[in-house]
Amino acid sequence: MSNTIMLDPQAIESRSFELIDAEAGTHPFSAQEWPVVRRIVHTTADFEFIANTVFAPGVLDSALTAIRAGAKVLCDTNMVAAGVSKPRLQAFGGSVVCHVADADVAGEAKEAGMTRSIIALRKGVAAGCTIFLIGNAPTALYELLALAQAGKVTPALVVGCPVGFVGAAESKEALFASNLPYIVCRGRKGGSAIAAAIFNALTILAHAESA
Repeated sequence: MSNTIMLDPQAIESRSFELIDAEAGTHPFSAQEWPVVRRIVHTTADFEFIANTVFAPGVLDSALTAIRAGAKVLCDTNMVAAGVSKPRLQAFGGSVVCHVADADVAGEAKEAGMTRSIIALRKGVAAGCTIFLIGNAPTALYELLALAQAGKVTPALVVGCPVGFVGAAESKEALFASNLPYIVCRGRKGGSAIAAAIFNALTILAHAESA
């Protein structure tokens, strides 16, 4: 590999995508879906996500419409929020927040005997968030499903990829069984970087299709 490729971020990314395409071979994803899955693989170097990533019917139309309309995005951790490309989102008038470290959230969670992730999710719903990026907290995902079932929120997109051994896979299966517009990475694997990568791929698509 030449020094130009090694030193040029764009060239490195392009070459990485070429290698991923070649190794992945035939896959079941549409022309819109594959850039999302490919970016997950690029972020993780884990080709198992090709089998584990599932798109709800119509989710891309719902997500891209919301992004272009300037949706408010709630992240379950500050790590997810840090990974989201703000300029691409802000170009459409959108915003991204995470409330899990807010003082009022911490206080309410302690008083109620609940996780901060649940209270932070509720705060985001109350503030009008319609896109939810959940990379770590199964309790946040369960709470979102409960609020949606109760008719208290109508998500335009739920990225469900909490990582871990307790409740992570189960919460994603509950999302998979729902009628919500989801992108879910089934199983134990997931994390903040993946949630951010999925959303960043969507904002890239939103800009490309608007050009």
